[in-house]
Amino acid sequence: MADLNLHRDHTLGLARARKVALKWAEHVEAKLEMECTLIEGDYSDVLEFTRTGVQGRMIVAADHFDLEAKLGFLLRPFLGTIEAEVSRQLDEALAKEQAKPARPAAKAAAKKK
Repeated sequence: MADLNLHRDHTLGLARARKVALKWAEHVEAKLEMECTLIEGDYSDVLEFTRTGVQGRMIVAADHFDLEAKLGFLLRPFLGTIEAEVSRQLDEALAKEQAKPARPAAKAAAKKK
């Protein structure tokens, strides 16, 4: 059973959700020395992440993110702090992407008509 479970609903669609997940992965790789692997699927992706003391995955779907992580013995006392920081990072990444226009390509296609 996972020590950390987060769920976030969104309205981004899979392509934009994938971008958010990749940005989050780049951040944790750089700042937390995580090793991340994205496994793309037709309807959802799985972003696996690991480092000493942490192992987890994020399900990236068209309408939600589900993140679960198992913490090692030495990191469990910091669960509250870790959960707050991961929540903050994910919420900020989602907010940035949701603030962007939905599809610039759709605007270009509309101009052609």
